[in-house]
Amino acid sequence: MKSIKLFVLLCSLSFITIGCFEDLDDNPVSTRDLNDFVWKGLNRYYVYKDNVSDLANNRFTDSEYESFLNSFSSPEDCFESLIYQRSTIDRFSWITDNYIELQQQLNGTSYNNGMEFGLVRFSSTSSEVFGYVRYVLPNTDAESKGLHRGIIFNAVNGVSLNIDNYRNLLSPNNYTINLATYNDNGTPETDDDSIDPTNQSVNLTKTPYTENPIFIKQILEVDNQNVGYLMYNGFTRDFDSQLNETFNYFQSQNIQNLVLDLRYNSGGSVNTAILLSSMITGQFTGQVFATQQWNSEIQSQIDPNDLIYNFTDNDDGSSLNSLQLAKVYVLTTKSTASASELVINCLNPYIDVIQIGTNTTGKYQASITLYDSPDFSNKDVNPIHTYAMQPLVLKTLNAVGNTDYIDGLEPDFPANENYGNLGVLGNPEETLLAIALQHIFENGRTSLQPYNSTELVGDSKDFTLTKNRMYVD
Repeated sequence: MKSIKLFVLLCSLSFITIGCFEDLDDNPVSTRDLNDFVWKGLNRYYVYKDNVSDLANNRFTDSEYESFLNSFSSPEDCFESLIYQRSTIDRFSWITDNYIELQQQLNGTSYNNGMEFGLVRFSSTSSEVFGYVRYVLPNTDAESKGLHRGIIFNAVNGVSLNIDNYRNLLSPNNYTINLATYNDNGTPETDDDSIDPTNQSVNLTKTPYTENPIFIKQILEVDNQNVGYLMYNGFTRDFDSQLNETFNYFQSQNIQNLVLDLRYNSGGSVNTAILLSSMITGQFTGQVFATQQWNSEIQSQIDPNDLIYNFTDNDDGSSLNSLQLAKVYVLTTKSTASASELVINCLNPYIDVIQIGTNTTGKYQASITLYDSPDFSNKDVNPIHTYAMQPLVLKTLNAVGNTDYIDGLEPDFPANENYGNLGVLGNPEETLLAIALQHIFENGRTSLQPYNSTELVGDSKDFTLTKNRMYVD
């Protein structure tokens, strides 16, 4: 277990700067050697190794192994050939040719124009897509251009969005969105809704930006009770102390209920998920939060006690501000993933978790960064390339063994956002928050009717390397 702990520690260190590398053009790495790195890394750590015959320790003779490595024209092709059931089971392992950018994004920094958006298919039979602004980050280009939650766009650079082109259109660091309006035609049904173009457009430019995941923290005074509301948009280790300060604020306001808004939170650090869950509760310190399940080879080498994540009362010695709650309300969408789902799943055996919204993504696995080095850590990394992998290395199980929620975690109260009337985040009348508040103050009853919206196909996090990541640090 010591080698595993050392590896995880090394993976959490700061990224290596480009200045320490040789000129990559002068010393190109061979495709064969990159493929060798891919196979050896997955053979060691991939959680689904037991299911992939080409990753078996005795799969190849020496000559067969060389033939295997030389049969792929790129490390990406080699990597994909070794992924287990890509469309269903492992939707999340990936490889990058720029781990410096990866490490920056794991620390919360990426190129961003400040417009956080969702992408929606017009109907299940249509290939057309429109975008809606979910929220706007402060001190960004989008804020300076006056964008706000609820704005609709249906084209980029004059080209209508569809299921096949939206990634290419929205990937550049500079683009122009063409605005539109959402028309519900005065009916509650969605099959007659339409997106009506306007003649307005907004040009946006991405720059390096570090997002504070604590987007909204506030106290709602409803029916003479204090309700804490936290919109939390990423499990980012660099902001753990600020998260703890937020819960100190909630403590000082003597909140009786907490609404945790994870609808746009695609995940992040496992450790931060443990801290957040321990801040919500506090009465379960030392008890099982989650259990790790690695591939059989690694699993057999680890002391079973070291496979357990426990609730905690401190973060590296700093005491946590915990609320001792027996119930929490969590708002979710299809964009709620990985570490967000870990919090929901692992709190469920202990307290009443009231989930409001839609099914989550369905990511119960965690990953680590594998570098081309003797032990796959970021020490003594091969200096002539910047490839790295982020494969799934373990599954998480809650205290009663629940895992493999491939279709996501189902809400107790199904509800969608109304794209034609998104409301203001944190406002008691906003659709999902209103349902939570009514549940709180009507003793579990809710008369609000869920809005039946169309299919979410993507969001702004799709254009980062850390989308839907739950990583061990």
